[in-house]
Amino acid sequence: MPFEHGTISCRIFQVPRTLPKDAIERFAGDVAPPVDSSAHVEIRGWVSGRHLLDRVINEDTAYYGGFLRLTLLSAQRKIPTTLLRAECRMEELAHMATHGIDFVDRKQRAEIRQTVEERLLPQMPPQLNGIPFVYIENSGVIYASATSIRQMDSFMAFFTHTLGMQLTPCMPGALAQERRSVRVEDWRPSSWSPDLTDGSVEASAGREFLTWLWFTGEARGGILRVGDLGEVGILIEGPLTLFLEGNGAHETVLRRGDPLCSAEAKASLLAGKTLRTAKLTLTLGEDIFVTTLDAEEFVLRSLRLPDIDALDAVSRFQERMFKLDTFREALFSLYDRFIEERRDSSIWKKTKKEIHQWVSTRKTRH
Repeated sequence: MPFEHGTISCRIFQVPRTLPKDAIERFAGDVAPPVDSSAHVEIRGWVSGRHLLDRVINEDTAYYGGFLRLTLLSAQRKIPTTLLRAECRMEELAHMATHGIDFVDRKQRAEIRQTVEERLLPQMPPQLNGIPFVYIENSGVIYASATSIRQMDSFMAFFTHTLGMQLTPCMPGALAQERRSVRVEDWRPSSWSPDLTDGSVEASAGREFLTWLWFTGEARGGILRVGDLGEVGILIEGPLTLFLEGNGAHETVLRRGDPLCSAEAKASLLAGKTLRTAKLTLTLGEDIFVTTLDAEEFVLRSLRLPDIDALDAVSRFQERMFKLDTFREALFSLYDRFIEERRDSSIWKKTKKEIHQWVSTRKTRH
């Protein structure tokens, strides 16, 4: 499972309140049906975090290292498209030969397809997909590998069905409202380019935040002190995806070589584009965290945690969850700092002058 070892790709959800005392019983009540029962209809339900076929959910299987760890399983039998086409064509040819005809009409073709599907589907192994999650009770958050919008919607809907609780994805707008009572939707657009007016761009809290981290890393020394975490080092690296809604090329993707020092990066900034995704490194003391941040949704991709020295698997998992939660708090604390700076018009006016100077004077390599 992705939370036990290797890099982590996940979305963060805020839990509105403590889980009910009978949460485990409720998860067990919505356990996934046996995968052999899947046919045309997709089946869905919870399994333990041990593996996708573990339908035993109780206190012993649901918790690992003191953390609630389960997986939302989906299973469905599907016939590969190429196999279905070949089988249908074979049946059509046999039908034409039997009846002495040169073609099969649409109605007969549909009937042949239905017959082939009914024959093949029971022979197909179920295709299994899982969305594992870990609940950090002290922080009131859930980390789930629901990185796509479709996975997010599916996970949230089934979680609500099971526990009657509505999760909140930790996206830029929701976080600003929750942590700083700020409606980013009310922000006036602010051009990051000295060549463009504010009215020619759109406000995007997530993209502006990631670009602000880039600016902070290069123009302000790359170190900020945030709360109890102390000093946090900030480094932005490629690949970079820059975006601006409007006419012309909306998106610029820079990879290989040294994207940050490329002429294309400076040109994109001068064109008013801001970062949509980038490789982000945060350092806290001796700990180094590296991830690719999707700024518009705050999805973490391929997050590499600091090395952990642990003798057993349980201790290693616990440390990984502590490190993951530390990274989240560091990222969100940096976002708090950005929100406070962005919301104050007088402070942001000065910051914008610094940003324009940074964009104009960035050195490039050809």
